[in-house]
Amino acid sequence: MDKILVDTDVILDCLFDREPYSEKSTMIINLCETGKVCGFVTPVILSNCYYLLRRKSSHKKVTEILLRLLQILDVLIMDKNIALNALNSDFHDFEDALQYYSAKEQGKINHIITRNVKDFKKSDLAVFTPEGYLDMKL
Repeated sequence: MDKILVDTDVILDCLFDREPYSEKSTMIINLCETGKVCGFVTPVILSNCYYLLRRKSSHKKVTEILLRLLQILDVLIMDKNIALNALNSDFHDFEDALQYYSAKEQGKINHIITRNVKDFKKSDLAVFTPEGYLDMKL
């Protein structure tokens, strides 16, 4: 079974119904919910989602949304080693480096699903847009 890291943009496309991306992003989340793939996030992804959702909704509502999301997705661990690898990497975006090394070092992730594929050029994990991943899977 595929194990995927679902990036912040994919989750927010689904939650904010951002067209034209929401349909495919929702399909990714649904694959996780139905157990067809194992979905993961990182603490940074959760924090990003909280921050952006909180701008439009109450703390209570946002925490309810994230609690529901965590019924579907598991959370990867981030530690000092991951932070050091990210800081010493060739990634131009520290946040993406954190996501990548969290996924890679724990050996749990086969694919990263993001709309920012170009930010993961240095990845030796397979990186797909939601559309690309769905085209490959279906």
